[in-house]
Amino acid sequence: MLMVTALATTLIAAEEKLAPVFAPAPVIALIAGAVFTILGFVVFSYKDVANRNLDPQGPTHHDKPIDEFGHAEDH
Repeated sequence: MLMVTALATTLIAAEEKLAPVFAPAPVIALIAGAVFTILGFVVFSYKDVANRNLDPQGPTHHDKPIDEFGHAEDH
């Protein structure tokens, strides 16, 4: 029984075809690397925007307590 299973597996594997792709693997890897590099530059550029909007005076003092959502608690 083991011999029949091995023969069937071998025949099925011989008929198996690879899926078509639009480019060879190294080209796809280069495209993926370029996309991730561009996305890295975009993320890095937003770092400057975040630092530009920081409050230079630091946190302000509130007379009423502020909850975790930024709303003043009325008691």
